[in-house]
Amino acid sequence: MPVIDAHQHFWIYDPVKDAWITDKMSVLKRNYMPDDLLPELKQAGVDGTVVVQAGTSEQENSFLIQLAHEHAFIQGVVGWIDLCSDQIEEQLKTYQQIPLLKGFRHIVQSEPDDYLLRKEVQQGIATIGRHGFTYDILIYPRQLPAALQLVESLPKQPLVVDHLAKPLIRNKQMEPWASQIQTLAQAPHVYCKLSGWATEADWQHWTPEDVYPYFDVIFDAFGAERIMFGSDWPVCLLAAGYSGIEQTVTQYLLRYFPDAMPAVMGLNAIRFYRLPASS
Repeated sequence: MPVIDAHQHFWIYDPVKDAWITDKMSVLKRNYMPDDLLPELKQAGVDGTVVVQAGTSEQENSFLIQLAHEHAFIQGVVGWIDLCSDQIEEQLKTYQQIPLLKGFRHIVQSEPDDYLLRKEVQQGIATIGRHGFTYDILIYPRQLPAALQLVESLPKQPLVVDHLAKPLIRNKQMEPWASQIQTLAQAPHVYCKLSGWATEADWQHWTPEDVYPYFDVIFDAFGAERIMFGSDWPVCLLAAGYSGIEQTVTQYLLRYFPDAMPAVMGLNAIRFYRLPASS
């Protein structure tokens, strides 16, 4: 069974570029590179990863693509692109020449709640799809209504929701997130990453019992064939080590959905991101 971590990051820390890393996130104020992650992957039995942009520049794409060329375990890259650029068509034609580049993501959680409703944004995401790339949706729960409209407007675009759309786990709040997730998941072209949940819980005191009800919602909504495991390393280190993240997910699967283990832990990511089938 190939095991794929569908969501992790690398960076060379820069306090200006990485201003989102606040003082309470001091563990993240350092470089995180492939040699830091590889021992964790080996210990957890993970065969490959999809690295996702943390910066918003073309330089970020070049940085991640170069790392992927140098390290075989990085099997796909989700980069960044200016969705509203007049040059997006030309940029995507160039990026089509790079097989390791699988899709794109914008930090929509930092944008106004109606950002995904903007015509130029929806046109940009549609253009990404026409060129054969996926799109990762990074949002907060308050942005789910806009995401619902985006999904309806792009019925053929492969989309994946990152981090369960960041439910308010530390507040034990389910609604309206759960109902909106159920509606979003009715679109068969939308997937969800089982990632980023630990940092939405109480960083110091969370337990599996805190997060499993949110997993339940995701599995009920998307089904096992449209969910993929992601660690969100190294951001996850704010709340748990790599093994803690991986074991929390695999123990949930073993307890409730043992037959879904191959799909959630690897096959869905391989299909969605068009990764090498021999992973």
